[in-house]
Amino acid sequence: MMKKYKQISMLTVIDHFVRCGVVTILLVHGVMGEPSSYPVIGEVVRLEPGLDKIISPDAKIEVIGSGFEWTEGTVWVRDNNDGGLLFSDIPRNAIYKWVDGEGISLYLKPSGYTGVSDYGKEPGSNGLLLDAQGRLVFFEHGDRRVSRMEKDGGKKTLADSYQGKRFNSPNDGVFMSNGDLYFTDPPYGLPLRFDDPRRELEFCGVYRLSTDGTLTLLTDAMTRPNGISLSPDEKTLYVAQSDSDAALWMNFPIKKNGTLGKGKVFFDATASVGVLPGHPDGMAIDRDGNIFATGPGGVYVFTPDGVLLGRLSTGERTANCTFGFDGSVLFIASDMYLCRIQTMTKGLGW
Repeated sequence: MMKKYKQISMLTVIDHFVRCGVVTILLVHGVMGEPSSYPVIGEVVRLEPGLDKIISPDAKIEVIGSGFEWTEGTVWVRDNNDGGLLFSDIPRNAIYKWVDGEGISLYLKPSGYTGVSDYGKEPGSNGLLLDAQGRLVFFEHGDRRVSRMEKDGGKKTLADSYQGKRFNSPNDGVFMSNGDLYFTDPPYGLPLRFDDPRRELEFCGVYRLSTDGTLTLLTDAMTRPNGISLSPDEKTLYVAQSDSDAALWMNFPIKKNGTLGKGKVFFDATASVGVLPGHPDGMAIDRDGNIFATGPGGVYVFTPDGVLLGRLSTGERTANCTFGFDGSVLFIASDMYLCRIQTMTKGLGW
């Protein structure tokens, strides 16, 4: 009698090679090439009917890259050839680029730490942004600064300290339409994090860097500020807090002078910490003001008034997301994976 073998999915095969250290070479360096059809991961968890207007019932979370250590900082770069996705692999101190039909290649290394000695487990760049001129902006763990790639290829430091004390490890940011930059500074990039002797600030801040170079501390009340984003009308600032004891998202009214009013809890996911993988982290906003927020169990989809419509459950710790292509595809950084899902909306600015 013929022995029956269990069917193994492509994702299972990838997972096997990832743990053997092979897929990193195959996918990143292009030996394997672009697969004709991508493996899928997780599921779409539908909690409210409104999600059906945003995510099609047959939409799948596709894995378009694997073998990384910790993906973060997704940003879509537009050009005449439809562009590509840049993303950080923080432990490897590197930025990679994914291009449809070409796969993944190394874009920049080092990305966030230029020292000569070991600097812990997460030395590289975290969040990545493009400014109004299309220049890449980095939130660097190891070098503890916000920097920008200039047109001549060199980096310029935009901010690295507050009142003479070095930042902890800038994490994520968002630009206002007037060019002001709002960003967060938790301690995750420090080798010993909160207990690191190199830490100079006694708090984790949310800051605004104005176009004239003025740096303003907006709040020091959040224990672990992380992902950050703006409402379409730029009247509300959303900030994720990746604290296991208070895993939540806050919203702050933005005053006319650019500072913040009193914040309110937008959604509290503390009960899910430890039950589902991950913490509140990066965010993306669509043109209707819906919030795609990474957190325990994947990407949470909220309406602007805080109704949780559902979750894009990857089954992995999920760090960040951004819209790309024509604005309708959501790219997701999820632990060792780079994923995407087709939506029925478009990202803010598309």
